[in-house]
Amino acid sequence: MGFTLVELLIALVLIVIIVVLLFSGLRLGSRAWESVETISDQVSELRFAREFVARSWRSQREVQVTLDDGQRQQVFAGDAQQVEWVAPLSAHVGIPGLYILRLTLETADRDRQRLVLTRWLLHPDVLAGGDGDYPAWTPLALATAEAAGADGDLDQDLAAGGYGRTLLLPDVGEFELAYFGVRSGELAGDTAASWGAEWLEQPHPPQAISLVLTTPSQSWPANVIVLPGAAVQTTATLTNEVSK
Repeated sequence: MGFTLVELLIALVLIVIIVVLLFSGLRLGSRAWESVETISDQVSELRFAREFVARSWRSQREVQVTLDDGQRQQVFAGDAQQVEWVAPLSAHVGIPGLYILRLTLETADRDRQRLVLTRWLLHPDVLAGGDGDYPAWTPLALATAEAAGADGDLDQDLAAGGYGRTLLLPDVGEFELAYFGVRSGELAGDTAASWGAEWLEQPHPPQAISLVLTTPSQSWPANVIVLPGAAVQTTATLTNEVSK
């Protein structure tokens, strides 16, 4: 018993419809999987940047260096968009030891900003610069964009790893810093610690730092990191002060 031409055409049409539905489902599933992977990568990048910065601040060291004019300069300094401190790094960066770390928000293009970490090994030869290969270190309050190496290549390691610039977050939505502590030059008798958007030309590091760091697609609450050795009241008090 054979099939008529009409029956064959109907069967072919049904087969085509089934194949189209199957491929549509596979394409939809593939797109959903790619979207999940993209979101996961973005969350991982943001989490890594926040955790690295927080961990480094918790191991921050109070260090002073001697400038060319013979004056002693406290390394720690920062404002709302950049901060500099001293902390140890492990051997995976090249040379283990104490580094001056500078976290800055740089403009990648007109519609995107990136978070970059620049590091100098705390050694006179590295801090003096590399004869044009990499910039000499200058205190954050005195540094220009060129001195900070903002135009240099990212993810580069020079001076046997003693100097480098690393891209921590390629696309930043919001980045804001605040500092908690007692500042020199406050009104006489006013020794209460307070929050402020700057910590410049101070004889000591702050007691805590507030970090707001997000991406255009991922938000995250502010993180308050208490620096080592800080004589603060409680973390809860600091958090309450940030929210005011």
